[in-house]
Amino acid sequence: QVQLVESGGGGVQAGGSLRLSCEASGRTDSSYAMAWFRQAPGKEREFVAAIIRSSGRTYYADSVAGRFTISRDRAKNTVYLQMNSLKPEDTAVYYCAASQWRYSSSPSQYKYWGQGTQVTVSS
Repeated sequence: QVQLVESGGGGVQAGGSLRLSCEASGRTDSSYAMAWFRQAPGKEREFVAAIIRSSGRTYYADSVAGRFTISRDRAKNTVYLQMNSLKPEDTAVYYCAASQWRYSSSPSQYKYWGQGTQVTVSS
């Protein structure tokens, strides 16, 4: 089992920045990839970014590439999402997720999920 706890959400004006954190506990060595997803009201959960736990290789959705950066601190079992140049369309609940076996941009491939943290970007 892996437990994930997100933090760092909040409200910010367009053009501002936020950094989300996701602290993992439990059998963290069983996680192959860590990812961030987001879900806006009335919309499906969508992929934001992912990082391979061992190699640090990263993946991004086109909508956030160049603005968001995912990183990890293996010693702290924590994954971060640095979000810059935020736009109102980035408003959503952001979820951290862990996959045991492979990287994917599909939520169905991730077994473990955090509770989510709200990000609100005002224009």
